[in-house]
Amino acid sequence: MAKAPLPGKTREFQNHHFDSTVWNDFQFRPDDIIIGTYAKSGTTWTQQIVGQLLFNGATDVNVAEMSPWLDLRVPPKEVKLAEVEAQTHRRFIKTHLPVDALVFSPEAKYVYIGRDGRDVVWSMYNHHVNANERWYEALNDTPGRVGPPIEPPPDSVVQYFRDWMANDGHPFWPFWENIRSWWAIRDLPNVLMVHFADLKADMPGEIRRIADFLEIPIDQSRWEDILLHCSFNYMKAHAGKSAPLGGVFWDGGAQTFINRGTNGRWRDELSAGDISQYEARALQELGVACSSWLAHENAAIR
Repeated sequence: MAKAPLPGKTREFQNHHFDSTVWNDFQFRPDDIIIGTYAKSGTTWTQQIVGQLLFNGATDVNVAEMSPWLDLRVPPKEVKLAEVEAQTHRRFIKTHLPVDALVFSPEAKYVYIGRDGRDVVWSMYNHHVNANERWYEALNDTPGRVGPPIEPPPDSVVQYFRDWMANDGHPFWPFWENIRSWWAIRDLPNVLMVHFADLKADMPGEIRRIADFLEIPIDQSRWEDILLHCSFNYMKAHAGKSAPLGGVFWDGGAQTFINRGTNGRWRDELSAGDISQYEARALQELGVACSSWLAHENAAIR
């Protein structure tokens, strides 16, 4: 069987959050780990899992500092690239880009986490509605922004969802192309697809699957510590080690950034029409297999 071709970068992606050009100058190492999501899909949780595996259940793993969002445009890429290059541990880096805006390494390991778009929106609304002036200033006023500024959200999460649907990810970035791009490379040997709902249902099993993929041996004497430090309650209690800059960009601080970690809150608020529209759009944009995986209709699909 012929090997699947490696994806190539075909465009730059820049807005109030992104500067994809940073990847053009990033120097890969053979053991790099790239953690990808659309956003609000379990990114920080997966960073915590990888950090705990790499550092054997240590209590002082500050993933917000150790695992940067490389394509976030602040701080500028010159600063960020120098900091990442100076790291001596096995690097684990976060991205929210679609694959075609990345530089893809055949040697790095890629872990992509998916989550039902409706759950993404509910989590994103909490993230956005609690953002403070420092957040808006960093994204909108730092030199180099491409395109319009990001604006405050409406008062209603349902209206937020409807705007997000009507404008494909507004006011953040396109949703469907992100999912499609990663689904298209799911069979590459250096790509692992993880679902947020699987992490919720069987965190120990998913951590072992991630460890196997990353070829990180698990020290059984530290297993219970790893599980404890990856639990929602522990991460909520130590949110300052997970939230960017300790949570200074959100009202309520880091505790707001690590919110609830739950699914299905939209079920009591969206109308039947909203739900049907989302499901039809997911099928149209993603096809049967990918939309089923994203909705977690078949946990065996990975």
